[in-house]
Amino acid sequence: MSQSEPNESAAEPTSLQSEFQPRGALPQEPEQRLWEGGYSAKAMYGTWLILAAVTLAVLAAMIVLPILKLIPPVETSVWWIVVGALIGCWFLGVAAFLYRRLSVHYELTTQRFIHSRGLLVRTVDRIDVIEIDDVSYVQGIVQRMLGVGKIQLQSKDRSHPSLVLAGIDQVERVSGMIDDVRRKERRKRSLHIDAS
Repeated sequence: MSQSEPNESAAEPTSLQSEFQPRGALPQEPEQRLWEGGYSAKAMYGTWLILAAVTLAVLAAMIVLPILKLIPPVETSVWWIVVGALIGCWFLGVAAFLYRRLSVHYELTTQRFIHSRGLLVRTVDRIDVIEIDDVSYVQGIVQRMLGVGKIQLQSKDRSHPSLVLAGIDQVERVSGMIDDVRRKERRKRSLHIDAS
């Protein structure tokens, strides 16, 4: 083969790419990860405060009330029952946090929102960001002070038309990011349709 002849093997991938890309489709851009996260420990601060207050109140009552002679002295068996119940409450709180923390994971890219759930059996769902119709977030008083909250996504996705993301840290920033990506993708799509 002489040097003046074009290299046919180098031109092949371009012709294959154009052959498999649908006519009128948007040119493919590389997908980039913008954010990933899950259930934040901050979302459980209210639960920890309530558990701590109940524990201190119960223990203080069991110590102070007999001293003030408002109740008879507390027997050892009652102490064991009360302490066991308090430990059980803390155990349930920690178990609930670990389940929420380990069983959900979210990822936002420039094209999709990916959410996976499950501890032993993992289910992964993907929503194209262009399919998301509305993004909002909800915060209680304590959550507002901590910057955590719940994001609600409304979409055209059949499997998850309404998706709630609980315990998201920096909820305002994350919901704004999802909304920005959604708007950008829709603008890009409408510009492409107008141009064709």
